[in-house]
Amino acid sequence: MHNANADLGDDASAVQCQGLASAWLALLASGSTLVCCALPALLVALGAGAALSTLVSAVPQLVWISEHKTPVFITAAVLMTVGGWVQWRNRTAPCPIDPALRNACLRTRRFSARLYLFSLAMLLVGGWFAFVAPWLAGVETG
Repeated sequence: MHNANADLGDDASAVQCQGLASAWLALLASGSTLVCCALPALLVALGAGAALSTLVSAVPQLVWISEHKTPVFITAAVLMTVGGWVQWRNRTAPCPIDPALRNACLRTRRFSARLYLFSLAMLLVGGWFAFVAPWLAGVETG
């Protein structure tokens, strides 16, 4: 005998995992924008230039990310757009009928949405420090 509820639960679980995966991917993408631009600006603003120098010598890839910030931001924006689309599509996805599974499904959906919004905020902060703040200060960005 075929159980329709089991199929619904499996489908909902797959959709929720897809939404959660996209939120984590968006966080990773937007995190790179913070590392390239906001973190160095914050350290310099706090007078921690020596700490920034130590960080760059320990992780020289930060220089590459900073030198290629436009492609990094474009990639992050594309990933954030895809993640936002997946979040939007999954907002009304069915959850299992079982109360415990339904609650877990709804919790995962809320966590995923919050994680996406946090990622979006990180992207905006990184974008501010990478492009807007230097433009306001009259510094040419690369």
